[in-house]
Amino acid sequence: MIEFQSLIDAARQARERAYAPYSRFAVGAALRTKSGRVFCGCNVENLSFGLTICAERAAVFAAVAAGERGFEALAVVADSKAPVTPCGACRQVLAEFSPTLPVCSANLEGAIFQSSIAELLPRAKEGILGT
Repeated sequence: MIEFQSLIDAARQARERAYAPYSRFAVGAALRTKSGRVFCGCNVENLSFGLTICAERAAVFAAVAAGERGFEALAVVADSKAPVTPCGACRQVLAEFSPTLPVCSANLEGAIFQSSIAELLPRAKEGILGT
């Protein structure tokens, strides 16, 4: 059983550092690697919205930049009525490294939704790489 509470806490703290002046929708993510390290990310918006980076991808890119590529679990926290899951772009990036990655989404009131990248993005790599 994956322990998510420490990741939820880390994602909640990362959310506080989000730069979201346009959407006013701050998101935090915490990604635990197989080595036990935790990498956090927050969304960073830009006036040119296509240049915005999601919290999940910020965490993945920080982990990869630090030499980590084996991921164990991800938590995402946002101030929303229901817990939000990673967007399609984030799902595809996460699937690149860990197609079965467990994901826990939480809101600030404590509601939780648990899933996996495989459930959120079925057949992510089929057809592209012949796998």
